[in-house]
Amino acid sequence: MDLGLKGKTALVAASSRGLGRAVADELGNEGANLVICARTAGPLEEARQEIAEKTGTEVIAVPANLSEPKDTERLLKTAKAAFGDIDILITNTGGPPPGPFESHSSEAWSDAVHQNLYSVLRLTRAVLPAMKQAGWGRIVNITSVAVKQPVDGLILSNSVRAAVTGFAKTLSNEVAGFGVTVNNVMPGYTKTERLDQLAADIAGRSGTSIDETVAQWESQIPMGRIGSPREFAAMVAFLASERASYITGVSVQVDGGSIRSLF
Repeated sequence: MDLGLKGKTALVAASSRGLGRAVADELGNEGANLVICARTAGPLEEARQEIAEKTGTEVIAVPANLSEPKDTERLLKTAKAAFGDIDILITNTGGPPPGPFESHSSEAWSDAVHQNLYSVLRLTRAVLPAMKQAGWGRIVNITSVAVKQPVDGLILSNSVRAAVTGFAKTLSNEVAGFGVTVNNVMPGYTKTERLDQLAADIAGRSGTSIDETVAQWESQIPMGRIGSPREFAAMVAFLASERASYITGVSVQVDGGSIRSLF
C-alpha cells in the first residue's frame, strides 16, 4: 500500500529510541523527510545516521527538551529552514515517574503537565496554521492505553495523557474542515526501555522478579505477548498518511487486545 507520504515532511518528537524511533523508521521507509529530536545529542545523531542510511530519506536531528519553550522554538525554526512547513506532526514524550498519588509533589505534577501536555500544545500551535493554509495536515499524538484503562501506579501519566486526549478530540472538530486530521495512538505493553523501567519499579515494590512482572502482564494480554515498537509504528504511519484522510478524532489502541472495554 502506498501511503502517499513521499516528499512530505514529518516531525517526530522523542525519536532517538523506543516508540518515537520506530515511528521515524516507518515514516522514513515511506519516503517522508524527517525532523527528529530528543534531549541527548549523541544517541540522536546515531539514530539520524542509521535512519538516513537505511531509508535513503533526508533526516535532520535537533537536540531539544520539549518541556522548554525555547528548545521547541529552536527545533521548529531549524525544521522550517531545512524543509519548509511541517506536514505531519507526531507528538511523543517520555512518561512521568511512576508512583501513587501521595508520593508526588506539586512540582512533580507541574513537571508532568509541562512535559506531557504543554509540549503537545506548543508543537501543535506552531505547525497548525501552515497545515490549515495548505489544506492538508496530520497530527498524531502518542498517548497510552492508560487513557481508557488507567494503570495502577501511574497516576501522573493516567491524568495528563487523558488531558491530551480531550484536547485532541476537541481540536479535531475545529480543524476537520481544513483537511487536517488529529488522532491519538495508545500503546499497550510494548518492548521499550520505559517498559523495562516500569517492570523493575513494580518488581522492586512488590518483591517479585522482573520476569515475573512481565509474565503477569503477558497473562493479561489476549495475544499472550508484549508488542514490538514496529507493530505500533505501523498504525501511526497509517494515520499520518493520505489513505487515512477520513479518520479524525479517534484514539486507537495497539495493545494485543488488553483493553477490555467495548469503546
